[in-house]
Amino acid sequence: MLRPVERPVPDPGPGEVLIRVAAAGVNRPDIMQRMGKYPPPPGASDIPGLEVSGEIVAVREVPTLRVGEEVCALVAGGGYAEYCVAPAEQCLRVPAAIPVRDAGAIPETFFTVWTNLFDRGRLGRGETALIHGGTSGIGTTAIQLARAFGATVFATAGSDAKCDACRELGAARAINYRAEDFVLVVKGATGGDGVNVILDIVGGDYVGRNIECLGMNGRLVQIGLIEGSKATVDFRAVLQKRLTLTGSTLRARTVAEKGAIARDLEREIWPLLDRGEVHPVIHEEIPLDHAADAHAELEAGRVIGKLVLVP
Repeated sequence: MLRPVERPVPDPGPGEVLIRVAAAGVNRPDIMQRMGKYPPPPGASDIPGLEVSGEIVAVREVPTLRVGEEVCALVAGGGYAEYCVAPAEQCLRVPAAIPVRDAGAIPETFFTVWTNLFDRGRLGRGETALIHGGTSGIGTTAIQLARAFGATVFATAGSDAKCDACRELGAARAINYRAEDFVLVVKGATGGDGVNVILDIVGGDYVGRNIECLGMNGRLVQIGLIEGSKATVDFRAVLQKRLTLTGSTLRARTVAEKGAIARDLEREIWPLLDRGEVHPVIHEEIPLDHAADAHAELEAGRVIGKLVLVP
């Protein structure tokens, strides 16, 4: 159960900064942590929260950042707070076109989508992608970035209103999975060829159906297991279509690994954010001491984009 408590203001260690939090993004891994299914890695704060934005109020042995700068940061924990420590390597300046509170919804999803859809999934210009959970934080980010890099996007969502939101973000075809079979829709829309890349947060029986949706040399990137971690797979299709099945997690990676992703984002994605060509989709701002309400809203499936907690 989430409840407000008082803790001392944390001290940054070498190579870290202390951020006065303007907003903290709410993500499904936070819910899993609350349920005891996703413990923080060794040395990380036990306070939930994997991303923040705000003003730097202290630095320690960090020549590249100064007190007073506004940044957003990926953290391994501690985001649901008034003050949060972050490794300097995982900090990025707040984009020019994005309000500082909205920037609290950027790091977790943009780090995740970049490293999975474009690094592991190798999505390229002129290719096709299927994004499951199109109105999730991951989905809204993936649709925008795939479109911005010249891919054709299919997305699944659970209502007609959510499908409308997917199309507004750039999906060429949005599929209401409660009313349509996404396998049939994708195969029909691609002339039977299938898509090049699938980004999946669902797992379970979606795995086999995803394999049906992939074309030759297709890539399935698994980043979530909402419907379960086990599936029955007919590997004949994997061999015949020369498929790649991959996946990853982000939280347990080293600071150096996360820092490398941050530099990729700074080079490839930050210009798009600066110009307002892509943006985090903010569903609602919720007071920090109502974090439990934010979790309930996310679990109920009412959110399009991201919720942010505001101290």
